[in-house]
Amino acid sequence: MKQLLKIDIQPNRIFGLDILRCFAILFVVFGHANLLLPASVATVLDHFVLDGVSIFFVLSGFLIGGILIKLLEKNELTFKLVLDFWQRRWFRTLPNYFLILSVLCLLCLLFEPGFSILSTPRYFVFSQNLYRPHPLFFPEAWSLSIEEWFYLLLPTSILFAVFVLRLKLKTALPLTIFTIIIAVTAFRFFRYTHMEVGNLDVWDVYFRKQVVTRLDSLMYGVLGAYLAYYKNDIWLRYRVVLFAAGLLLLVLPGFVAERQYGSVYWSVFSFSVNALATLALIPYLGTVKTGSGRLYKAVTYISLVSYSMYLINFSIVMGWIINRLPLQGYSNLTQSVVSYGLFWALTIVLSILLYKYFELPTTKWRDK
Repeated sequence: MKQLLKIDIQPNRIFGLDILRCFAILFVVFGHANLLLPASVATVLDHFVLDGVSIFFVLSGFLIGGILIKLLEKNELTFKLVLDFWQRRWFRTLPNYFLILSVLCLLCLLFEPGFSILSTPRYFVFSQNLYRPHPLFFPEAWSLSIEEWFYLLLPTSILFAVFVLRLKLKTALPLTIFTIIIAVTAFRFFRYTHMEVGNLDVWDVYFRKQVVTRLDSLMYGVLGAYLAYYKNDIWLRYRVVLFAAGLLLLVLPGFVAERQYGSVYWSVFSFSVNALATLALIPYLGTVKTGSGRLYKAVTYISLVSYSMYLINFSIVMGWIINRLPLQGYSNLTQSVVSYGLFWALTIVLSILLYKYFELPTTKWRDK
């Protein structure tokens, strides 16, 4: 069993960024796990759960932006180069996604009488939440759609700026970054002024989980990649102060005041503040190159399997396993303890198996 779950850790990983990725996925899974606890307990624990997906967005923007910047600085910008970039990203993200999507479609066809396969094609082209509320089926896919549109939009915008506007790369990059950040923020404000945001549900589906309202979060990460590459001395100079400020900005809002989802801050600017707070953590964490001991291994393991954890924890583990357990005859406390423990155990074990025997092989196939 130990060998079955053993994962090799590559020596070139940056432990600080693994810490950030680890906490991001743990926040996501903790948030879902709280649904299995009594409401009184979950309400208290929710104060300690940050928006892990938003952290993922900024980290993804930083890493992908850094890869793209280095690629464009070392090679001539051509469509073939961009196509190669897309192929590498798709081989990294799509196999796992399509596998889980197909499994969910099959399960629903077999066991959900009212399910229609005709409602799923848009999931295969990531259009299900482009500018409208995400459907109930495969709810985790909302963020993956935003990621994929980011992969398409960033290089395309840079191509346009270089070949149509005749700008140099060093100018095209910040122009692209700030244009998308300003445009998306302005759209959120426009939507806020033209609709009533009365509760969490409206805020969640119309502001938090749509492509047109969240692309800016990833672009803040790209801004960090730009600064780290072209202004590295500035990027690192205040890393400790920025790290402390970022932590405060991330943690304090959940404790200081009740969230007013109908306010202009929460509907428009909270996403920007959260992205900037996450970005402030990266200069320092990027300098933490390695670690040691069991904690280091546990954090790195969780970081490695984070994508698989994200894909399976809610719809597969909770929806198709935990929520279907025959626990009705037991006390509420027993149901909560058993469900909560099994949820975490199955999520971690199945994620490791999915990563080791499917995600990792498809990624290696990409490199070949």
